[in-house]
Amino acid sequence: MTVAIVLAAGGPAASLPTGTGEPLAERLADQLRQAGARDVRFAADLAELAALAATAPGPVLVTGVDLVAHTAVLRHLATSPGGSTVALVLTDPPAPGRAVVCEERGQVVDAGPAGTLEGTVTGTFGGALRVGPADLPALVAAARAAAQPDTAPAVDRLFAGLAALGTRISAHRVRLLVAHRVDERTGLAVAEAGVAAVDEDRAELKLSVKEKDDFFTTYFVSTWSPYVTKAAARLGWGPTAVTMLSVAMAVAAAVLFGVGGRVLLVVGAVLLYLGFVLDCVDGQLARYTRHFSAWGGWLDTMADRFKEYVVYAGLGFGATQAGFRYGWALAIAAITLQTVRHMTDAWYGVLHDEAARRPKPVTTGGGIGDRLNAASNRVQADTGSLSYWLKRTVVFPIGERWALIAVTVALFGPLVSLYAVLTWGVLAFAYTGALRTLRARWMWVPVLDTVDATLHRDDGPLAGRLPVVRPVGPLTLAVLGALAPAAVLVAAAWTGAAGLRWTVPVAALLLLVGALGAGAAHNGPLDWLVPAALRAGEFLFAIVVGVVGGAPAWLVFGYLLVLTLHHYDLVARLEKRQPAPPLHAATLGWEGRSVLLALATIAGFATVALATLGAYLIGVFVASVALAWVVLPARAARGTAVPAGAGGRSAG
Repeated sequence: MTVAIVLAAGGPAASLPTGTGEPLAERLADQLRQAGARDVRFAADLAELAALAATAPGPVLVTGVDLVAHTAVLRHLATSPGGSTVALVLTDPPAPGRAVVCEERGQVVDAGPAGTLEGTVTGTFGGALRVGPADLPALVAAARAAAQPDTAPAVDRLFAGLAALGTRISAHRVRLLVAHRVDERTGLAVAEAGVAAVDEDRAELKLSVKEKDDFFTTYFVSTWSPYVTKAAARLGWGPTAVTMLSVAMAVAAAVLFGVGGRVLLVVGAVLLYLGFVLDCVDGQLARYTRHFSAWGGWLDTMADRFKEYVVYAGLGFGATQAGFRYGWALAIAAITLQTVRHMTDAWYGVLHDEAARRPKPVTTGGGIGDRLNAASNRVQADTGSLSYWLKRTVVFPIGERWALIAVTVALFGPLVSLYAVLTWGVLAFAYTGALRTLRARWMWVPVLDTVDATLHRDDGPLAGRLPVVRPVGPLTLAVLGALAPAAVLVAAAWTGAAGLRWTVPVAALLLLVGALGAGAAHNGPLDWLVPAALRAGEFLFAIVVGVVGGAPAWLVFGYLLVLTLHHYDLVARLEKRQPAPPLHAATLGWEGRSVLLALATIAGFATVALATLGAYLIGVFVASVALAWVVLPARAARGTAVPAGAGGRSAG
């Protein structure tokens, strides 16, 4: 339950009459109720606010009394999925005593009165913030510390104090809608006129589209997808329903790609495009209706990857049916490349977010990485320029991948489509890998030390029992381990798989070199690459088992697809900072799975092992999903009692 607290201290705005005659503070309380707050209370000062926040049963929405805004602004703030604690940030010029902010990558990294911050000021505090349950102790501490009399507004002192405690605060920017802070009648009249001049629903529909997206999505999807979003909302569809329809279209497209024939390939390409449109609509619908959930975010992440990899399967089968011997091999290469790429993308994002929150003296500073970072920021700021679109397109994002597949499969067939995806994917991986490596050395943040490294390495019980090799870093060990199965694959491609069974135990032993870094500190400037290197090693070894053991190529692809479900589950949890899946220990770890496959291959049962282990892992995955999203939440709901609020003056 969201509790809203209107902080009445700090200015004359509370008694200002609005255009309807009611005091501004009372209208603000009504808007907070419309925004979703179940309990709205007034606090006379920060000490009273601290007492209210200390007993709050859920998130707390704090506002000053000088805010004039669309109700949608408060609703967006209350439901923002960007972080557990979110602050309203405006572009208004700073007023005396009010807090200004410095932000990076959407995070508030510093806040305080104008002229007191060392970084570049990027906005002014909008007088409202939502504090997540985990940060309520910090809110109470900040309120108590800032309770002494001061000329600055109380809500600004509270916000600056919360930021000073190191709280992770996301910045919520106001676009298209109107929000201003006022302290006299003229300013109030101007702000109210600005609010009245904007069609709130039309603005919210436009806001459902991402502010910055990729070229294909921006010009070939988002130009008309809001109409679909509006229709879906009127029909009462939820984001999950749209996601599942998008999955169905992608699966249908994959089937048509496998069947082949020019007409069916064209129909499949159209379905793939429409499925991608719906993939955008589900997020737009969530933003438009403000229906966010941890389940929906997880499902969207998993569905995106599943759809793409099922399409690769359809292309691989179609190329094979058309007479190309290595159609499935190309599909296996595509799923391996894209998974490793996604792992580096996810961890580089975490690295960048963590670097933004760190004090700048922690970084090494200077050098080519610093210059690349500055150049990248300049290009990103030049929205709509040629360099901006080139930078966003060259990395081969999802929209461009769908577009390339749809066009090439319709015009040339599955084989050319797979070659095109692999070629652009390799070039994009080389480009992003080189630049990110240089920039990461500049940032020098031990990002894996901020999370459960064992979980995100996906280590099993065997890795925990192996000795730690201290002089060699975990990244070096992971890369060395991945090189062994890569070498076997090169040998198989050169000489054939016959007679290479002896290489499997050797490759397995060398692969386990990566496990020797499990207990080491992951504090090197490039150790954010460790999870991707371990994923590459496990995938390559599974391919070796299939090639040397004579398993069908489609079975190898299916086994890798099951592995991706497991690994993307971990990535989705990383992005939300969630704990391990309920049955994570039952997945055996990357090294445990690889050892089992090695033993089965030596015994001559590679095909059986891939099928059995794959079926086991999909069973564990389904059971874990059911536990995480159905069983455990139901138990928690039955055992949770919502305490009544205490203290303060209710506005109800």
